[in-house]
Amino acid sequence: MLGFVFNRRALLKDPKRLGRWGEIKSERFLRRKGLRTLARNFNCKTGEIDLVMAEPRDGTIVFVEVKTRTSEEYFAAEAAVTAAKRRCVVSAAKYFAIRNKVEGRPRRFDVVAVVLGKKGEPEIRHFEYAVVP
Repeated sequence: MLGFVFNRRALLKDPKRLGRWGEIKSERFLRRKGLRTLARNFNCKTGEIDLVMAEPRDGTIVFVEVKTRTSEEYFAAEAAVTAAKRRCVVSAAKYFAIRNKVEGRPRRFDVVAVVLGKKGEPEIRHFEYAVVP
């Protein structure tokens, strides 16, 4: 328990560490739902995608934007996915599909919100089809 308190304090002090922690939590969450990881932090000139996953049931490529917050005192974490961010994710997804020769596979754009909170377990919410290209 003491380790978690220490980690929580460290996460609250370092936004980059908090974001990376949220991506790891999101990936584990999605893997428990049956998705398979294809890429993490995919970068190209048009943008960045936090996670690229595959839906094993039908082969859908799932592009995931992760938003991690310490709290939602002012607005919901998923509200931070702006129109500009959605355009960048869609553009980067097109590049990913071409580069990895998966253009013909179905695509889905999801958002995962991770909220650390002041105590207790973090809250994780998964929004499928959150971005429509």
